[in-house]
Amino acid sequence: MPGTIDVVVYYTAQDDPRKNTALKMKKHGHARVVDNLAKVPRQSVLLNPFAKKAVSREDLPAMQRRGLVALDCSWAQAEEAFPLLQGEVRSRALPYLVASNPAKFGTPFELSTVEAVAAALHIVGEARQARRILSCVPWADTFWATNAQPLADYAACETSAEVVQAQMAYLDEV
Repeated sequence: MPGTIDVVVYYTAQDDPRKNTALKMKKHGHARVVDNLAKVPRQSVLLNPFAKKAVSREDLPAMQRRGLVALDCSWAQAEEAFPLLQGEVRSRALPYLVASNPAKFGTPFELSTVEAVAAALHIVGEARQARRILSCVPWADTFWATNAQPLADYAACETSAEVVQAQMAYLDEV
């Protein structure tokens, strides 16, 4: 589809494939799933919860050129898995958002792969693509309703620093 961001998911096969949201994205034509690090596009934007910068509109040009990458792995093994993708990618963390998926419902910061991808796309200004991608899961409306105000606030920010500042209002409430 013209004007959309190329979404690539590095898939580690660490959970039940019937419930895996990366595979749901692939099934609906919303993402390319790879199992080889060499297939991760260089200079792409990697969603990484351990990154020092937050995703923001300033990442949009890089996403348009090289794509958005998510790592689909177990949260229990995330600290070991993310360093594998360091190097020629731009690591970005998502700001405070609350999961709506059945496995992590109500948990801040621990989004499913599809939630993370949709949130990142929304924040950089690709709200239509974000909604289309998240529509492949039954809890999409709950995610959008739960995170409506934070996502609107983050999407209004131009830089990572502004996103981090906007996030502080939500962290103060927790």
